[in-house]
Amino acid sequence: MGRVVIGMDPHKRSATIEVIDDREKVLARGRYGTDSVGYQEMLAAGRRFTDRVWAIEGCGGIGRHIAQRLVADGEPVLDVPAKLSARVRVFDTGQGRKTDPVDAHSVAVAGLRSPSLRQVTADDATVVLRLLVDRRDELGRTRTETVSRIHHLLLELIPGGAKKFLTRGQASYLLRTAPPPVGIVAQTRHDLARELIEELTTIDAKIRAADKQLRQLVAAYGSSLTDLYGIGPSGAARLLGDIGDIRRFRTAAHFASWNGTAPLEASSGDQRRHRLSRVGNRRINRVLHIMAIVQLRRDTPGRAYYRRRLAEGKTTMEALRALKRHLSDVVFKRMLRDAAPQRTAGTGPGGHTGATLQSSADDPIPTAISSDKSQPGPADNKPKTTSPQPLD
Repeated sequence: MGRVVIGMDPHKRSATIEVIDDREKVLARGRYGTDSVGYQEMLAAGRRFTDRVWAIEGCGGIGRHIAQRLVADGEPVLDVPAKLSARVRVFDTGQGRKTDPVDAHSVAVAGLRSPSLRQVTADDATVVLRLLVDRRDELGRTRTETVSRIHHLLLELIPGGAKKFLTRGQASYLLRTAPPPVGIVAQTRHDLARELIEELTTIDAKIRAADKQLRQLVAAYGSSLTDLYGIGPSGAARLLGDIGDIRRFRTAAHFASWNGTAPLEASSGDQRRHRLSRVGNRRINRVLHIMAIVQLRRDTPGRAYYRRRLAEGKTTMEALRALKRHLSDVVFKRMLRDAAPQRTAGTGPGGHTGATLQSSADDPIPTAISSDKSQPGPADNKPKTTSPQPLD
């Protein structure tokens, strides 16, 4: 028997599999629990076939737990993006009905017919960075919510309320100097505001500790991303954690397409135009957006680049998008330079040697199609000017 593909539709407590050969003939089916007993039964069913590979949908999401268990047991596992298996399902059935057996079949066919799928590897240092930066983002959102609630209470306790950007010390001072509360309602508001300020103190301490830990990990990782103006420890950790090995992107244009900074071509007939891309990894896009905004606040090469784009006739939003596209190239070149000393080791910083752009555990739309071009100029078909020197 030749090579077989074991397609899996994973869930939290169960997994449905289908085994097909290279002609898409179904050899076996089954539904197993994900507890210890069910997992061992599923593994034994798969190991009946000598030349096998597991194709699992969403190895960066709901399929991660079962994929990592299989990798730990020495099994070859391919990551099948959910969008790819959905396309196979529609083409195969002619409609979009979803059942676990149909999904398992679609995943198996996608694993068989897609030669560029990413092979799943054991968790490495990039997972640590991703976990910690996710926690840092949660703390930031919690702080914003807490400050908003403090603002709401101070508006009732102090005429005119407090300023927009409020620190813990300022909120504590305003509460201490506020008029004494009169009545049970005012006293309750005062007590809640004091409790929230104490919570804000704890959150700020956790944020400082998280930033310190991320800064140390990024430095230990050998990355110089924080040397770029506008990227802090959280942004650098997000880039390293979500991207992994930067060398899986063949060019800077492919990287820009993946992170959503490359415009999408929307031409029709003789009309040639591009539109804003809303696909790609939005977390990386957010890091580049913050980097662009920070550079515009100071006299930086980014601001000079932005002004040159304005002088060419672009609107402010078009110039900002062009700057983000340019900064994507800057980040790409810097990460390539950081990875250069490790080329002789056989694996990249993320340990994902051989991975391709066709699949990514971190991208909700891993195969986003784009023009792969830089931000286009005004629609007067003027000759393209020479690109400025990189900011790096």
